[in-house]
Amino acid sequence: MDRPIYITPAGYGRMRAEYQRLFEIERPALVETISWAAGNGDRSENGDYIYGRKRLREIDRTLDRLSKKLAKIQVVDPAKQPDRGRAFFGATVTIADEDDAERVVTLVGEDEADAGAGRISWHSPLARALRGAAIGDLRRVMLPGGEKEYEVVGISYPDA
Repeated sequence: MDRPIYITPAGYGRMRAEYQRLFEIERPALVETISWAAGNGDRSENGDYIYGRKRLREIDRTLDRLSKKLAKIQVVDPAKQPDRGRAFFGATVTIADEDDAERVVTLVGEDEADAGAGRISWHSPLARALRGAAIGDLRRVMLPGGEKEYEVVGISYPDA
């Protein structure tokens, strides 16, 4: 059973833009280069032709992967979240550990996750522990370094 792929409107826009760039700009330009290189004669030692065919296969695989994802995507706008007192998809959550070290994370779709920027996957262990939490709740999460407890000290959503 395929589960839907949740994504924010911004993440959907980035994914759609990448698909369009590859399909409408890069792929046609590459096909033209391959056609030109094929017309130059011996293809076995023609770098433009060999590299072009390889790059075309990569683009086609990426387009196939993106088209399958785009078909399953469910865009969830966190700005329309009715219960802003709890952490749900798209929430920016401020958490504090036992040492009172604060960390700010945003719960986003798998394709948007970037831990360095504070965007964690909705399916990550920390995000699963934070789902439905309210300010003041304590949540335990099993991390690779061992179990850790966090207190939710802030929850915010983007404005509509």
